[in-house]
Amino acid sequence: MSEAATKGVRWNSTDLEFLPENVGTRYEIIDGDLFTSRPFHWNHQQTCGNICIELESWSSSSGLGEAVVSPGIVFSESDDVIPDVVWISNERLAILLDDAGHLTGAPELVVEVLSAGTENVRRDKEAKLKLYSTRGVEEYWIADWRLQKVEVYRRENARLVLVETLMGDDELSSPLLPSFSCVVSRFFV
Repeated sequence: MSEAATKGVRWNSTDLEFLPENVGTRYEIIDGDLFTSRPFHWNHQQTCGNICIELESWSSSSGLGEAVVSPGIVFSESDDVIPDVVWISNERLAILLDDAGHLTGAPELVVEVLSAGTENVRRDKEAKLKLYSTRGVEEYWIADWRLQKVEVYRRENARLVLVETLMGDDELSSPLLPSFSCVVSRFFV
């Protein structure tokens, strides 16, 4: 089932309970549109893990928050997503985690790792960028393991805008994460 096949239907979180449980199929709703994706490429998963390890290592030493792979974020009934990696401060986590273990608002940082296919790229670079921008995410990284690059979007004037594209030996740092620094190539090892 693709987003295109469900055009005209307005999906919500409750609808997810009635969809078949196909192992590895990820269902996400963005602005009432249903998006599905199949199990990810090995390198996609490695990249997610590497990014999370770098963020969690920094988090352990700083004590400022936590990094998690594939958390659920239920912004609303019509915006229910599973980003690849998030970093959230301890303060926000205490407020935004519901009894079901889902975030109910924006973490400070969201990372998506691109999957092959124009629909997947459009979802991450358009639909999710817009969603994260309107919901208050402060920084959004889009990692491309094939090209070994990271696009960094930061909140400016109430929206996320592209501020830099980093490759290989470039250092990634963030005003959200004091003293965090990582060579981009470490994400793609």
